[in-house]
Amino acid sequence: MYEVFAVLGPLYRRVSRRVELNEPVEGLSIGVRAVLDLLRAHGPMTVPRMARAQELSRQFVQRMVNDAAAGGLVEAIPNPAHQRSSLIRLTDAGRTVIETVIARESELLKRVGGDLTDADVDTCVRVLTRMLEVFEHADAQTDVN
Repeated sequence: MYEVFAVLGPLYRRVSRRVELNEPVEGLSIGVRAVLDLLRAHGPMTVPRMARAQELSRQFVQRMVNDAAAGGLVEAIPNPAHQRSSLIRLTDAGRTVIETVIARESELLKRVGGDLTDADVDTCVRVLTRMLEVFEHADAQTDVN
């Protein structure tokens, strides 16, 4: 399991750099891209809910939302459940941008497949999901030595 974990950091950093290098037209940072993708998948959300979903600070997510809003990719709308916490939703431009990015990324990821079988991919997803579950509350735990 350590070998799997050791590969994740460099893989994440490489993919992040590749995404940002490939997004000069849209000008997306990896953080803004993550916000747009989350809204695409789940619909309008509050900033605190997005932060929880991504396990990031509310302040960081707010900065990414502000960047996306400045680019006309998201907008704040009234939240019927909470007057002081607006919902953030994709604009038509934001939806077009994230769908374009995802299509481009999907083409790139097709190259990864190579000789991997569906069973290989299923096993990989199962292992990574299990690791995510094990470390779900890692930030809340403290080392008691």
